[in-house]
Amino acid sequence: MLRIGIVANEPSGDLLGAGLMGEIRARVPDATFEGIGGPLMLRQGCHSLFPMERLAVIGLVEVLKHLPELLSIRRQLTAHFKNNPPDLFIGVDAPDFNLGLEKALKSAAIPTVHYVSPSVWAWRPKRVKKIRSAVDLILSIFPFEADFLSRHQVPVSFVGHPLADEIPFENSRETARTRLDITDGQVIALLPGSRIGEIESLAAIFLESAKQCLVSKSNLHFLVPLVNTRTRRVFETIWKSVAPELPITLMEGGTRDAMEAADALLTASGTATLEGLLMKRPMVVAYRLNVLTFWIVKHFNLLKIPYVAMANLLAGEELAPEFIQDAATPEALSSALIELLDTPHRVAHIEQTYARLHREMRLDSSSKAAAAVLSLIGRDE
Repeated sequence: MLRIGIVANEPSGDLLGAGLMGEIRARVPDATFEGIGGPLMLRQGCHSLFPMERLAVIGLVEVLKHLPELLSIRRQLTAHFKNNPPDLFIGVDAPDFNLGLEKALKSAAIPTVHYVSPSVWAWRPKRVKKIRSAVDLILSIFPFEADFLSRHQVPVSFVGHPLADEIPFENSRETARTRLDITDGQVIALLPGSRIGEIESLAAIFLESAKQCLVSKSNLHFLVPLVNTRTRRVFETIWKSVAPELPITLMEGGTRDAMEAADALLTASGTATLEGLLMKRPMVVAYRLNVLTFWIVKHFNLLKIPYVAMANLLAGEELAPEFIQDAATPEALSSALIELLDTPHRVAHIEQTYARLHREMRLDSSSKAAAAVLSLIGRDE
């Protein structure tokens, strides 16, 4: 029997972990998994020792508030896996949490894999040394990550991104609208994030932006997909306070349906920008951090990349206009959205670029990741 420890901390990691687990079990049917996972990993048979939501914290300052609990969970996981050593440990993203856990387990002779390269190419590049000491293998989902890590003597396997395999290359806006009973007008999907903190930070701005879009175009409809009942309730409270008159369809889940039906997206920076790219939808990206977190990042020049949205990093140009911190105003966001809706030749260029990138990333990534993991521990025969 193959026993694997695995830890993810948010929905995007849950998706990656579940895909990898499924492919490992296809090769090793008696494989078992335990650690921390979300609903997708649980369906694949992961025994979660703690609720995944307890790790879902973003921002430097925000992490400080939850640091005692996070450190306690990591200590308990470290003790658990040292006392009951798995054949392998896989940390899915969450580098600030998982790298420390991986280093402790590697020192106890437990093979360690980190799935999704820590963004050392973007900020805090000195972490490369920590990565080398913590992991036996990095599974990279983007080619530029693999190039960077290889140059710094970190063992890495480029496996591609499972979303590029999962999301169909072609989709139908009309079919999606029929499913959602939308009969006319243009549609904007509002995607304020999957975490409570993101929604509390961005929902009001997104709603005010939607109100201003309606001034320019009266025949607009807005779709708002939210990951669960809790986030839906938070958004709904803000909606009723800020703009109860807005023509909004609230959805619990259904992010892809909302994107497919949309003419444009207004989204928080994060995995949603990659999904938007793979759905070939033009988008506007906004993000706001805790004020102190943003000051630290800016003051110490921690960010080393030209864009924050993965869609723009992959494209090598700002196809999705980015508005960060104080620049994320309703006026700026609504103006950028209206410009996209009114510029079909620009949208055509965006769609063509996104289609090319989608083709390049379709690599059967979960299968490649499983093969790399099993090869590391000599179970690839």
